[in-house]
This record gives sequence, C-alpha cells and structure tokens, in this order.
Amino acid sequence: MFFCAISGEPPQEPVVVAKSGKVYEKRLILKYINENGTDPISGDKLEESDLIVIKASPETAAPRPPTHTSIPAMLQSLQNEYDAIVLETFVLKQQYNSLRQELSYALYQQDAATRVVARLIRERDQAREALANVQATMGIAPTAPAAEDVEMAEGESQPAESLPKEVMAQIDETHQALSAARKKRKPPVGYSTPADVKTFTAKHTIPSLHSSSPAGITCIAVSQSHPSQFLTGGNDKIVQLYDRDTDKVLETLKGHTKKVNHVAFRERDGLPSLLISAGADKIAKIWSHDSASGGYIPKSTIRTHKGDLTGLVVHPTSTLIGLSSLDKTYSLHDLTNFAQVFRSAPSDEAFTSLAIHPDGMLVALGTPTSTIQIYDIRDGSIAATLTPTESSPFTVNTLSFSENGYHLCAPDSLSSAAIWDLRKQKATASIPLGDGFKINRIRYDPSAQFFGIAGSEGLRILAHKTWEELAKFEEAGDVADLAFGENGKEVWGISGREVRIWGVPSE
Repeated sequence: MFFCAISGEPPQEPVVVAKSGKVYEKRLILKYINENGTDPISGDKLEESDLIVIKASPETAAPRPPTHTSIPAMLQSLQNEYDAIVLETFVLKQQYNSLRQELSYALYQQDAATRVVARLIRERDQAREALANVQATMGIAPTAPAAEDVEMAEGESQPAESLPKEVMAQIDETHQALSAARKKRKPPVGYSTPADVKTFTAKHTIPSLHSSSPAGITCIAVSQSHPSQFLTGGNDKIVQLYDRDTDKVLETLKGHTKKVNHVAFRERDGLPSLLISAGADKIAKIWSHDSASGGYIPKSTIRTHKGDLTGLVVHPTSTLIGLSSLDKTYSLHDLTNFAQVFRSAPSDEAFTSLAIHPDGMLVALGTPTSTIQIYDIRDGSIAATLTPTESSPFTVNTLSFSENGYHLCAPDSLSSAAIWDLRKQKATASIPLGDGFKINRIRYDPSAQFFGIAGSEGLRILAHKTWEELAKFEEAGDVADLAFGENGKEVWGISGREVRIWGVPSE
C-alpha cells in the first residue's frame, strides 16, 4: 500500500514524481504545484506533466472509516478544508525546521563572540599587569589609569605623606581609649574558655554556597550585631550574605571581575552597616545597608591599587579600612566619604597580607620573602621588621594580632606558626603543624585566650601562652578561612563550597 508524502494517508489517486520517486495524492500535489511550482520534498521544479499515474492493485485504497463517509452531502466541503490544513501544516513544518537551524547558528555565533571578548579582556589585563611590573622594575611611574576606572577620585593614586589631622585625631582618641584598658581586658561574662573549646563538636554544615564553576569559597566574616549572619567571598567573583537561622541567602552582591580574597563587616552603633570586599581584580567594593528596602546597595568602588588586593581590615575606629596589595603599597580609606586618606610609598617587596593592631596605631604587612613589616599608621614609618631566623623563604599569607596587643601570630614556615612578642620583637614560640600542613589563615579569637589555624589538613585551635592544641577538625579537608562566633561558642570554617560550624555541644 502507498502513502502520500504530504498527508501520510493512502492516496485515492496515487501519482509518483519521476525525478524524486515520491508518491502523492493527485489532488494534493496538483494544488501544491499550482501554488509553488516545486516538489514539496526535494524543492526541484515540478510540473503536472512530471507526474505518473500509478496503476495499483487493487485500483483504489481501502475505504475511509464509516465515521468519515456517513454524511455524503458534506464530504466535498470537508475534504477541501482538510486538504488546505494538510498543505498549511506541511509548509509550517518546513518553516519551523528552517528557523531552528537559523537560531542554532545565531546561538553559536553569540557564544563564540562572548569567548573572544572574554579572552581579549583577560589578555588586556595580563598586558597591563606585565607593563606595571616592567615599569616598577625600571623605576618608571605607572601610566595613567584607563577610562574605565572612573570611580577613582582625582589624585587618589598618589601616596600621602601623613594622615589628615581629623583622621589622626580619631585614631589617637581610639588608641587612648583602648590602650588605657588593655591590661584590664578580660573575657566577657559567658565567653568560652579553653576547656569549653576542647568539647567543640560538629554542629552544622551549610552546603552548596556560591557557584560550582569555578567552585570554592575563599573568605568568611561573621556579623557581630547579627551572629547568625555571615559574609562569604568566592572564586565565582560573588559576595554572599547568608542567614544561618533561616538558611537563606540574603544578598548576592556582584561587581568583582576576579575572585574575592577578603570580606568584612563594618558594624557600629550610629553608623550604617557596610559590607566590604577586596579581590584579585585590584578593587575593593563597598555596599551600604538601605533602610528603605532592607537590603544592601552599591556605595563605592576603590580602584587605587595596581595589583591584587591581599589584605582588608576595618580599623578599630570603624571609620577607616586598610588595604594591602601586590603593588608594594598599602592604603587607608575613609568610610564616611570613601576617599583615600593615606597611601604608603612603594616598598621593596609586595605585600601579601595585612593586620591592624587592636589599638589602631600599628599595621603589620606580610611579604613573599618571609619578613613581616610593621608600620606606624600615622606617618607610614617602619616601626619593626620581623624575620624568622631559620627558614627557607616563604610567603607570609596571613597575620593576626592578639586582642591584648602584645602578640602577633604569623607563619614562620609553610607548615608552622610563630608567636611574636611585640615588646621584645622576638618569636617566643614556634608551633609545628606537620610537614603536610599548609597554612591558609590564622585568627585570634576576640578574647585572646586561643587562636585558630586553617590549612590544607583541616582546622586547629590552640591555647594562647601554653600553645596546647585544644581541638582538631580534619574532616573538612582543606579549610581556606575561619571565624569565631558569638562569645567564642563556635568556630566557623570554609571548605570548598561548604561552611562548617563547630561549637559547644547542645545540652
């Protein structure tokens, strides 16, 4: 039995096209030829003389179902309507297939163009960085910033010799208030003790934060005013504000073009809450809390540095932030008007980490050659240089001052940490962590009773002064950063796309 190539049904009067060999219902193909003059399948020119009548046996196809022939008077009109619908459906199918091909080609072109643009932007950034390095090596002043850096205030890129008087007054006032109470600083009532830390156990895991490509959380900060909220930065160039109590992402903040290296909260009574981030794209972003919407809105972008930002700290005054960079400088910025108030003269070495003394008068900076430079924040003069006595050169990628201000904890090799006594400018202890341990981050807790070390083999918490290991959490694998929770009852660590929380067992 034959089937019509247009309708798909057995033809009443079958004909075959000599060129293509296709079989059609005679009335349908004649209508198509009259309208288009081509073969509906092959698209070749077709005339009625090219059709050959098929003498089939039996001569006619099987009769139509009774439901289609029960009303002879309406058969002709229904047949005409049906033929028109079949022809229209066939044409629509052809157009649909053609549109699919065109759309596929357009999507391919758009994807290719996007890849080319991304590659060109990456090559441009690499060329700029290479040029800056060559200029720095030759002692040539950096070229003027490109037009895209429009958010940088005029004159911000020039180093400042000293802080403005009003900023200096704020720092002095804060220093006097904090240093006067230093010897009397005691842990708050209800704060965790080293004995409590020994009982820490896994409490909660928050999975699948940030994008899976490229995957990985790089930094974390926990809010002091809302202890259930924390801020994270990732390899996906995103900053996220998350609420643990509701298990929801409160804000997804974009603006960086490379991975985010550091995040911080600015929280102080009487001042708007700020979320701050610093990245490998050489910029720092600041978002301010909007009381009208309840969310955070972009407030400022700092573009004063020519190298990756490697440190971000909110000054004890809560009105300044410090930034360090691979461009061999560090800077201070006012959080009131977001202007740069100080920029150090270029150092001989790049700066790979940053910490500010809890009294606000000193700033410590790590380098790629094992040394730690400590500067007077008021005028940028060097107050001390700390260098491990026996160690192969390594990058000091993290620093942390104790809350009492007497000690500074920093790596003294890739797998050990040193406790520096700032009064004697000597290392009082070196804590080995194992040959396979690579330090990622060191943080003192706010009470200076203990400190945490995050690294390639998990998270460890050690007691201050006795250096006893209070807790070890290896199940998380490579921990990139850590933060202490409210009253030291918890410690938060990031591993891959997870945030893990350990703390005092629930009663």
